[in-house]
Amino acid sequence: MSFGPSGPLYATPPQQPSGGARSTRNRAIAIGLSAAVVAGLTVFGTYLVLDTSEAAEKWAGHSPAQDDKPSGGDSGDTGGAIAGLRSWDSASLGRNHAPGDVDYPMTPPVGGDHNASWLNCDGDVYEKAVPDVNAVHSLEHGAVWVTYNSQASDADVTKLAERVRSTPFTLMSPYAGQEGAITLTAWGKQVTVDSADDRRVGQFLAQYVQGPQTPEPGAPCTGGLAEGPAAGQS
Repeated sequence: MSFGPSGPLYATPPQQPSGGARSTRNRAIAIGLSAAVVAGLTVFGTYLVLDTSEAAEKWAGHSPAQDDKPSGGDSGDTGGAIAGLRSWDSASLGRNHAPGDVDYPMTPPVGGDHNASWLNCDGDVYEKAVPDVNAVHSLEHGAVWVTYNSQASDADVTKLAERVRSTPFTLMSPYAGQEGAITLTAWGKQVTVDSADDRRVGQFLAQYVQGPQTPEPGAPCTGGLAEGPAAGQS
């Protein structure tokens, strides 16, 4: 048996990495670990943001301010859809000046041809019935016309009168021929209620006093008739 340098006892030992190679490998490991840590923190931070956002959305969805208010009284909520609102196509309502009476298809009328003179509607309360043809001209200027019949209580009439007097671009008058106790009318819009405390009174005034339905925005509600001619209704 040979015991020379080529024998098993003199096998070449495994090579150890040099100092430069070790440094490069350590640096690569450190970079990899740092990247993993950064990625983990990013994912965790994203989760916290999404979780916080979802919690905020759930809280907002259950906020008392989002709850629908009952429709039995005027709670000050003037937004939203108005229950029982009736609408007409404004384009189909005539706007010509007519010298005499006009046969309106709805009671009270929501628009159409009308007299050249409008009724003052700067919070004006008329004790007697007024002509349709003059009141319709006020609607064209953006006014809301509040009418009532004998079904309305004296207390409701008083409350409505106070509200109208404090609201520009409104007028109020009795109207024996209407079906409901209290009716609010704007150009092409109308709703009937049973009480002055119904929240729809506030909704209607807020949405349609000089609202987007107004055919002549900017037209005045003063300088017209202080009272109707011989009070009659078409």
